[in-house]
Amino acid sequence: MTVQRRRLLQILSYALSVVPLRNRFAFAVQNPAPPANPAATAEAAAKHEMGKTEMEKVAGIGGLFFRAHDPGALGRWYLQHLGISLTPTSYDSPVWQQEAGPTVFSPFPETSGYFGDPHKVWMVNFRVRDLDKMVAQLRTAGIEVKIDPQSYPNGRFARLHDPEGNPIELWQPS
Repeated sequence: MTVQRRRLLQILSYALSVVPLRNRFAFAVQNPAPPANPAATAEAAAKHEMGKTEMEKVAGIGGLFFRAHDPGALGRWYLQHLGISLTPTSYDSPVWQQEAGPTVFSPFPETSGYFGDPHKVWMVNFRVRDLDKMVAQLRTAGIEVKIDPQSYPNGRFARLHDPEGNPIELWQPS
């Protein structure tokens, strides 16, 4: 599974670098489940392909929400070790601003071993500028991080887990 995921990231990384800007987000990973109304979906796709309507697309990920045993402590861990600001307590306070860049959106089979613990249903992949520096910083704090020894055309990767065992992948794009 790791090789397949890396290949997907390679393809998306290349595609995002060569596709014209207006089509940059036109890629999607198809869910094998059939649509609720196949006839309506096919008709909408045909209209879109014929240029009659332009599909509205999301602009990016606006948030990542997940359950935690101790949300406050886990939020502080992400702030302390990865620099991700906590959710503001008022609408006047700023939120964490991520840098622009590619984002891979990929559902995995329920039986995938890629996330490690089979009870974990999600994994977050954070882009980093300097993987070695980030890994050194985390290890200094006593956090176990495993660097993937292979370098891929789309970059380098490392794995760690937050205090509640949620898998995190770090990615330094090429």
